[in-house]
Amino acid sequence: MPKGRIIFLNGVTSSGKTSIVDALQERDEPFFYVVANDLFEQMVGDRFLREDYWKYLSEVILMMYHTAKLYSDMGKHVLIDGILVEREQLAPHYRRLREILRDNPLDIVEVRCSLETCRERNIARGDRYETQSEEQAAIMAQNIAYSLSVDTENNTPQQCAAQIIESLFP
Repeated sequence: MPKGRIIFLNGVTSSGKTSIVDALQERDEPFFYVVANDLFEQMVGDRFLREDYWKYLSEVILMMYHTAKLYSDMGKHVLIDGILVEREQLAPHYRRLREILRDNPLDIVEVRCSLETCRERNIARGDRYETQSEEQAAIMAQNIAYSLSVDTENNTPQQCAAQIIESLFP
């Protein structure tokens, strides 16, 4: 059985990743939105996150990648809504992602917009703090080999989804 493609949408909070996921799932192609940093973070009790946020978040992020691998191994296309950050507990995060998914078809898509737009979106959302995107940008992994980059400042989520499909599923 052929393995499903794993599409990792990488970007800071409020860059538009989840909106692109929603747009991809509205299309005819079957994607299984299995893994998202926010979703897996909820699997850890608040007490533990308060105690040592990065230790426990790092553990569930690695479990998230193994979950994506399982679905891919079962022939299902997977979307990862996340951010590749370099923190001591995950380091080297990008390399660990590549190692876990080395036998699976993985494409990393850069989801980008200006930090000012992210700041405005954070304020409008109300569930993020104003400078959260800037703080994440400062710790984002460097030298990522992107398969594609999409711009959510100048394109709708539907246009970004179409770019992903046209580029990665010709």
